[in-house]
Amino acid sequence: MEQNTQPQLEKWDSSTVALPRTVHLVPLDRIAGFDVRPGLYEINGATAIPCGVNFTVYSRGATSVELLLFHRMAAEPYAILPFPKRYRIGNVYSMIVFGLNITEFEYAYRVDGPHDPSKGLLFDKSRYLLDPYAKAVTGQSKWAEPNPHGQHYRARVVKDDFDWNDEGQPPLIPMEDIIIYELHVRGFTQDPSSGVAHPGTFSGLMEKLPYLQELGVNAIELMPIFEFDEMLDYRDNNGQPLYNYWGYNPVTFFAPNTSYTYSLEYNREGNELKRLILECKRRGIEVYLDVVFNHTAEGNENGPFFSFKGFDNNVYYMLTPDGRYQNFSGCGNTLNCNHPIVHQMILDCLRYWVTAYRVDGFRFDLASILGRDENGAPMNEPPLLQALAFDPVLADVKLIAEAWDAGGLYQVGTFPAWNRWAEWNGRYRDDMRRYLKGDWGMAQAAALRMIGSQDIYDAGVRKNASVNFFTCHDGFTLYDLFAYNQKHNESNGWNNTDGANDNNSWNCGVEGETEDEDILRLRRRMIRNAFALLMCSRGIPMFLAGDEFGNTQYGNNNAYCQDSPVSWLNWSLLEKNRDQFRFFQHMIAFRKAHRVLRTNLSGGALGFPDASFHGVNPWKANFEDQDHYVGVLFAGQAPGQRAELVYVASNAYWRALDGNLPVLPRGYHWSLAVDTTEETVIGLRDVDNRFAIGPRSVMVFLGH
Repeated sequence: MEQNTQPQLEKWDSSTVALPRTVHLVPLDRIAGFDVRPGLYEINGATAIPCGVNFTVYSRGATSVELLLFHRMAAEPYAILPFPKRYRIGNVYSMIVFGLNITEFEYAYRVDGPHDPSKGLLFDKSRYLLDPYAKAVTGQSKWAEPNPHGQHYRARVVKDDFDWNDEGQPPLIPMEDIIIYELHVRGFTQDPSSGVAHPGTFSGLMEKLPYLQELGVNAIELMPIFEFDEMLDYRDNNGQPLYNYWGYNPVTFFAPNTSYTYSLEYNREGNELKRLILECKRRGIEVYLDVVFNHTAEGNENGPFFSFKGFDNNVYYMLTPDGRYQNFSGCGNTLNCNHPIVHQMILDCLRYWVTAYRVDGFRFDLASILGRDENGAPMNEPPLLQALAFDPVLADVKLIAEAWDAGGLYQVGTFPAWNRWAEWNGRYRDDMRRYLKGDWGMAQAAALRMIGSQDIYDAGVRKNASVNFFTCHDGFTLYDLFAYNQKHNESNGWNNTDGANDNNSWNCGVEGETEDEDILRLRRRMIRNAFALLMCSRGIPMFLAGDEFGNTQYGNNNAYCQDSPVSWLNWSLLEKNRDQFRFFQHMIAFRKAHRVLRTNLSGGALGFPDASFHGVNPWKANFEDQDHYVGVLFAGQAPGQRAELVYVASNAYWRALDGNLPVLPRGYHWSLAVDTTEETVIGLRDVDNRFAIGPRSVMVFLGH
């Protein structure tokens, strides 16, 4: 370990600088030619203040910390400012440096301390370290260009003067009314077929907001937009470079990914993203971020070393008794989320995104990790999850958990929620896929999923807990779900060994592309079936961008590394599959028009219960293993309004069936609203109580 030496302090001379009369913080010392004083210890990170910049950083195990100042793009610092011992209180180092112009420097730290890997101590004064609270990261402004600084990162101070005005208020859409559209910022518009002026950027996405309004979604979930390292050191079978395209590889948690901006935003990083969020709010669309607090890009013992490892490796990461990395994330390391310091950093981070960016919600990747203790054991009442559930700043934001992790912990239905957290319902995805493709014994499970999975979530306590989905970024697209029996991930470079094998998909008779019109017609109908059931299920529906016009990944169910047409949306399919888009649009509008599909209005109506199951004959639904028909009736009545009744009939059988609708009281009649055997959207058609439902199809009836 290098010997700790204290900086040479000079007494500050008031004649060397003229401060405005309104500045009350005055220098007390000089270090390396800069006027300084002890800083604002409770403000983490680097913050511009009227007289200069406040730098605050934490380390429990360090013996000394140095602030490094760089000219833009310079390899070495032009100034090194050691923190004097008296500038440390507890484990917090804080210093105000006067006279700094935030546009003229970048910064990093060097931290000294004991080096004992067996105890998880990795202090190394030779390393340049990125501030864990950095609001902007330098060196990655252009997608897929190597970091010019090599293995280290630097930060910039951000000027936060964005004017949200009155239109920046959150839409505050009730949970039951949300329709989530999951998308990848780059892939959404990167393909030339998108027709946008700024492809692959926040601005490109903003150009597509009228399209999203036309479709009818009211919430977008952005795959990771925190600064991440997209560079990978391997290639596909053809020698082409692969990238960490999805972004589940965070470098830091407070900074937006600058390669997603159309133009450089020196010291105003985030403004393009803020303009996108503001425009979404103007259009009544909420914005959720997919956040990755389960691991970082520093990886395991063989991974890079650029931030958390150098500040307090044994605080930020879960370690084994011999100092090695626990790996519940499947990505090399696991963030030690319930350590008080990491807990506070995550809370500070989410508060920052809500206050500075006005984000409306968060989806937590591998959220079960957030409920593990420092040894990796699941906790009954994890302090972090409880703190997020009750935090006053986060009170209006949506909290959505991916309630499992790569360590085998699966908590769908049991995630510690305090009636505050919703969950990606993986059982909805699996059960509904199996039911639709015709597996035996799935009718009852499908019926339960459609009424909000009350067998999984306590309906009396956990309301709006289930986020229902058939597809997400991880797995097949909706088109591929009915075009491939097997994954086709050969281009990922792992000999097709990566990605899930249990897709519950069905290719409708031919693997992959075909010109057989009968098979293509069946595939289109299966897509309509899935979306009709999704929109007619209680819970929060979510679907993957491009599903509405048949986007394909050519059978790749793990396209995390594919920055290519495999993952980019092919917008030319929108015109080709315009009828499919119109069907999605129609089903979204139908869901919005009938509140009984979204929530329990009154416990029932007209003598019918709130939700009931039916076979081909009313009230007869014992659901034997051989059953492939499910009828679900939703009934409710808002005060002062006529009763709402929606009957959803689904036939996963390979032949047509005859059925009967429940008898309605005088003054009410049935109309057919949806029939997936029709290639185009139908209008309301009055019907009597008898109906014939085609093979592998869905019909929706409206009682009014």
